[in-house]
Amino acid sequence: MLTGNGDPDSIGLMKIKTTGLILALCFFGAALCFADDPRMSTSKPNESKSKVTPGTEKVKPTYISLVQFTDKGIQDAKQTTQRVAAWAAKVQSMGVTIKQMYWTLGQYDQVCIFEAPDDETAASVLLAADMLGNIRTQTMRAFTASEMDKILAKVP
Repeated sequence: MLTGNGDPDSIGLMKIKTTGLILALCFFGAALCFADDPRMSTSKPNESKSKVTPGTEKVKPTYISLVQFTDKGIQDAKQTTQRVAAWAAKVQSMGVTIKQMYWTLGQYDQVCIFEAPDDETAASVLLAADMLGNIRTQTMRAFTASEMDKILAKVP
């Protein structure tokens, strides 16, 4: 217990206990958020497909967003899982599917893996999320092995 004397050993012990508690809460919260969630598919990674026309299937582009909470977002951190669920429901009508959402330690607070029909749709839903003021995102387009093979086939 910290006695207020600033003893480095007691401060270090408190930091270790606090970090452990935060880790446990993060993992527990993520487990609760995604347990038995029908939106979280058990299909093979990079294999989800959307129907374009009968008999023709198209793989949706995958995106990975690195998310940082803003000051507003950290003040409302207790609602983060509810905000993600609401956002996922809202963008689903646009053909966007959240494949995984992780709450993380370190430079980024979340990592979101999602699919969208195209870059324009991905950009619009990310802008909408950022405009709410709780997060800032950095997003990368991810390619499956088969998509990369097609890209490599075009290399001169």
